[in-house]
Amino acid sequence: MFTPFNIISTVGKIIYPSLLWNFNLKEKHIYLTFDDGPIPEVTPWVLKKLKEYNAIASFFCIGENITKHPDIFKMIMNEGHTIGNHSYNHLNGWKAGSNSYVSNVLKAETVIQEITIRENYIPHYVPARKLYRPPYGKITPLQVRELEKLGYKIVMWDVISADYDAARSPQKCMSKVMRFSKPGSIIVFHDSVKAFPNLRIMLPEILKYFASKGFEFRSL
Repeated sequence: MFTPFNIISTVGKIIYPSLLWNFNLKEKHIYLTFDDGPIPEVTPWVLKKLKEYNAIASFFCIGENITKHPDIFKMIMNEGHTIGNHSYNHLNGWKAGSNSYVSNVLKAETVIQEITIRENYIPHYVPARKLYRPPYGKITPLQVRELEKLGYKIVMWDVISADYDAARSPQKCMSKVMRFSKPGSIIVFHDSVKAFPNLRIMLPEILKYFASKGFEFRSL
């Protein structure tokens, strides 16, 4: 069934089969991911809610935000969550040349590695297994090839919460996530100021719902 919530992943799996969209699992594991942080108004709250359910997630961080808020970035690491790269300043791949796009990703990578190495966080961030998620999900075939040559695993999703959309109620976002998620699903949320009005209502309910169904929350 094609919906605005799954058409990107359905078509994307055909166009970009090397990207990670979801896992085919029998076990009740689900993968929560958060884009756009770290943000002081939102990320600590997300970490607190995840901890209440022993949930380990993956955070795709913007390099510029890490530079602004290194202590909050360290909080993510200290809680044992997985770190991914989300470019240095949320660059749209469809509007950027491949060289400038890759340079932007590498700039973010430098920021990530400087902190993880300095703070001895290597167990939580292994450079040989670099995770990257393109902002807006927009990336070109050439950009994919160049990043894969550099050792990145590009992570997409099969369920997007649309928490950033002020026109959608948190109840509508929540019901779609609950309906379309399945064992092995990768779900996108945003620890951003823009998404917080929806996220603060839906995340606790989603954690409660999937925990009651016997799901374990895993990191990538």
